[in-house]
Amino acid sequence: MSDLNAIDQDGRRSDSASFEHSHGVLMNEIVPRRHVGRWIAAAALLILTLQFANEIATNPNFRWDTFARFLFDPLIFRGIGWTLVLTIAAMAVAVPIAIALVIMRDSDNPIVRGAAWLWIWFFRGTPIYTQLLFWGLFAVLFPQLTLSVPFGPELISLETKWIVSPIVAAVLGLGFNESAYLTEIFRAGFRAIDRGQTEAAQAIGMSGIKIWTRILMPQAMRTIIPPTGNETIGMLKMTSLVLAVPFTLDLMFVSNSIANRLYQPIPLLMVAAFWYLAITSILMVGQFYLERHYGKGHDVAPSRQGAA
Repeated sequence: MSDLNAIDQDGRRSDSASFEHSHGVLMNEIVPRRHVGRWIAAAALLILTLQFANEIATNPNFRWDTFARFLFDPLIFRGIGWTLVLTIAAMAVAVPIAIALVIMRDSDNPIVRGAAWLWIWFFRGTPIYTQLLFWGLFAVLFPQLTLSVPFGPELISLETKWIVSPIVAAVLGLGFNESAYLTEIFRAGFRAIDRGQTEAAQAIGMSGIKIWTRILMPQAMRTIIPPTGNETIGMLKMTSLVLAVPFTLDLMFVSNSIANRLYQPIPLLMVAAFWYLAITSILMVGQFYLERHYGKGHDVAPSRQGAA
């Protein structure tokens, strides 16, 4: 088709194009289909969206003056900081535990394998709110933490409340729960790798640690990053449940306390939602660049594939 409409270097049409012109032959031309319905639906959706946004912006019940007043309030910023601390610390606890559980699940020792399965079963099977309540009552259930010789005298005894503080209880509760879910994500990522690569590495004498760090981990990251990013975003929002510990410095508790003082819950809920959306957006950008980094050599653009 492109040859029939080609123009030679002198600016004249080719022989095929001249034949078409002189003999009145109409060649087939591909005309893109016009999707009128799609444009109508898009226009209707745009109108409804603008109308909805206008209704929210002009509705006095949302108390936009209160929203603007507390959007950059120092207490709100402190709550954001503690929310980020909880998120980062909980994921820092969950990731190494999940990697250890993956290794334990593939162990030849049935006791080690059973202990990993029991951990995943418990923390996936009970609600996170119940687990946080348990950690909040940990100092009541176990007032003393002791280190002793089995069936012998005590060596060290400490009060639990000085060790398992509210921030520690919140991080442990969130991290232990998240580790059970990350274990399944990591295990799926490692199992997606051909086992022949592990056997080949073992054949050339590579140690188990080198196999994990140099062969399995770099390849598994491409599969692990997207769901782990989603879990991190979920963890950010899950920090709103640490009131069960109780931990009272996170963003949701701070915004609720201000709302209860002013008797205006809606604008303060919108303040919290705004900052959750802002942090989530930043995390999504970071996830995008991580996926692109670990997808090098695999995620090839369609145009490049066609050129190849």
